[in-house]
Amino acid sequence: MKLSIIVPVYNMAADGKLEYCLDSLVRQTIQDYEIIAVDDCSTDNSLSILQNYEKCYPDKFHAVHSEVNRHQGGAKNIGLKLAKGDWIGFIDSDDWIAEDMYERLVARAEAAGADLAGCDYSLTQEHSMKVGQVVPNNKRSQSGILNEERRRSLILDGGSLVVKIFRRSMILEHKLWFPEDIFYEDNALGNSYLVLAEHFEYIEEPLYYYYQHDTSTVHTISEKRCEDRMEAGRLMLGEAKRHGYYEDYVPELEYSFTLLFYINTLFTYMAGVGKTKYGFVKAMGKEMKQTFPDFEQNPYYLARTHAEERKLIRMQQKSTLLFMLYYKALWAYRRWRKARGR
Repeated sequence: MKLSIIVPVYNMAADGKLEYCLDSLVRQTIQDYEIIAVDDCSTDNSLSILQNYEKCYPDKFHAVHSEVNRHQGGAKNIGLKLAKGDWIGFIDSDDWIAEDMYERLVARAEAAGADLAGCDYSLTQEHSMKVGQVVPNNKRSQSGILNEERRRSLILDGGSLVVKIFRRSMILEHKLWFPEDIFYEDNALGNSYLVLAEHFEYIEEPLYYYYQHDTSTVHTISEKRCEDRMEAGRLMLGEAKRHGYYEDYVPELEYSFTLLFYINTLFTYMAGVGKTKYGFVKAMGKEMKQTFPDFEQNPYYLARTHAEERKLIRMQQKSTLLFMLYYKALWAYRRWRKARGR
């Protein structure tokens, strides 16, 4: 079989989101492929929708039910264990793709002898094939046989896994199973999925449609999700050490960890969690410093982190209490100015 498309599904029945995704999959122009849709213990009628598609497309659609909610990582692992295709594609169940996306990615990868291939995506707020804001997911310079320079670049700017395909033999050889029961599983495994490849091909076109709505993971902030993002950072470093590429890319991994574990988590926590906890913020800053004592001198950190963020991070490293008081006062002032139209 040429391709296996793995779709983790959890409570996506409302507003036709799931059907729009699945319709784009059953219409793919590639020949000899399967769709493995894994219902992650949904509490709505997502499973019924999947079972109906299986009845309509028995030759290529497989509806699988997990009795336990394992989050997206667990659902992906279930799909990987069932997959028969030479190539693996992942898609979020509220997104959709161009009808020829997988045909073009597989053809490009096989023609070049690549281990993975990817494309760009389009941000959209409506169910249509109209291209919205195009987001370049990778760089032209990253395409080709992966040398040290390209691997460094992929660690820093690897892009999303859902807009890529991967040779299944590579996944199985390196045992690239996703962490279960946490969010941000792609962040934990993303580097290994890219760095362990030998050749990457890139199509500079938005063939994937990334649906923007209020219930998506990236728009939902809680302390649990912040904890999961921190755990994904720890796992990311553990993966690099397990596969033996940590020492070769310490500056890139240090910055990636700083961004994932600390910067993004710190500021989303402060802005999005209603009741912030001093102990949570203090422990986060302490672990950051223990993991990489000199992270503030990292060249990528200095080049890519906004000066105001660096100022706030310096403050948090010196005094968590001062940082939290200053941050809350700053945001209160900005809301006041916005309310007055200034």
